[in-house]
Amino acid sequence: MKGLVPKYMVDAHPELATIDGIKAHPELFPHPEDPDKAAFMGCPAGWTCQISAKHIFDALELEDAGFEIIDPGSAAGLAGTIARANDREKPWFGYYWAPTPVMGKYDMVEVDLGADVDLDHYKNCITQAECQNPKVTAFPVSPVHSLTTSSFAEDAPAAFNYISGREYDNQVMSDMLAWMDTYQADGEIAADEFLRRYGDLWHQWVNEETAQRIEKALQ
Repeated sequence: MKGLVPKYMVDAHPELATIDGIKAHPELFPHPEDPDKAAFMGCPAGWTCQISAKHIFDALELEDAGFEIIDPGSAAGLAGTIARANDREKPWFGYYWAPTPVMGKYDMVEVDLGADVDLDHYKNCITQAECQNPKVTAFPVSPVHSLTTSSFAEDAPAAFNYISGREYDNQVMSDMLAWMDTYQADGEIAADEFLRRYGDLWHQWVNEETAQRIEKALQ
């Protein structure tokens, strides 16, 4: 989860990679309905991220800088605003998360909020609707773990070692989700594409003999 702007905006205005730069230039993010305000795209109503995005918005004093937070209506509506902005190279500033297909399709830059992650404050205030004194914190990473039973680890040590060593980042997953979305591919087809696309990555997860067998099967 993070505050984002399109890369083409940062390329044109490098200061927009920081929250201070964005607050100094609200005119670069025109509100779609109010010419006197700038726009910050928030999260759909009813989602926990609506609460966290609003608290961060308030902690950053973005309203004082001329911004208004906008409810996109739905997850699809929020993704659609990113897609339309990027396809037309229009301004966009708001909240989104990864891994997701839209983050694999478009090059977005995370805005430096000028603060590290304060996990305790994030859990006990930023995500809580009743919090009255939100402070600026970067959004924490949510790691995903692979779990097995202890019997699986004992009975299939080779498979367990493979699962233990398998690791990839959000961008890889977002890229694959974008590919699946574009081609309407299921998991089996996506797995084949992953093996072909990310050989340098998965070769680290298996021994050389296994890697050679997989490469031969891909031929």
